[in-house]
Amino acid sequence: MPSYIVTCEEGRLSDTQKSQIAEAVTRAHGEVTGAPYYFVRLTFNEVNPHNYFLGGTHLHGNEIFVHGTIREGRPTDMRDALMARLATDVATASQMNMNCIWVYLSELPPKQMIEFGRVLPLHGKEAEWSAALPESERTRLNSIGLPRKIVA
Repeated sequence: MPSYIVTCEEGRLSDTQKSQIAEAVTRAHGEVTGAPYYFVRLTFNEVNPHNYFLGGTHLHGNEIFVHGTIREGRPTDMRDALMARLATDVATASQMNMNCIWVYLSELPPKQMIEFGRVLPLHGKEAEWSAALPESERTRLNSIGLPRKIVA
């Protein structure tokens, strides 16, 4: 489902900040879209400072890029709210200024993705999709990460 890659210079973020960013992105995505928290996957991509450029010159640790790939089908106002929330919450968690946080969202049709062994649901159909999973899988997924009930 949503896959987020947070890119920054090596050593820019502490382990605590990474954990706070992971929680912030998970909560933002889940609360804005209504998707279960266990849908959110996040990876940190730390780049060697010699391999990090902006405008053709070296970038020195002053930017964090959040690239999210999400299912298409959400209303524009929801996507806008999600991007704003991601930028604000990542800035807070990283203790950086908002102008240092870049957020990009890309969308894929749900029918072009399989996760947990199943084609993904359309937006708003997450509860039905989750309910169709075997009970053992639902229990496992609901035990992952941040607790939260599924919102229909």
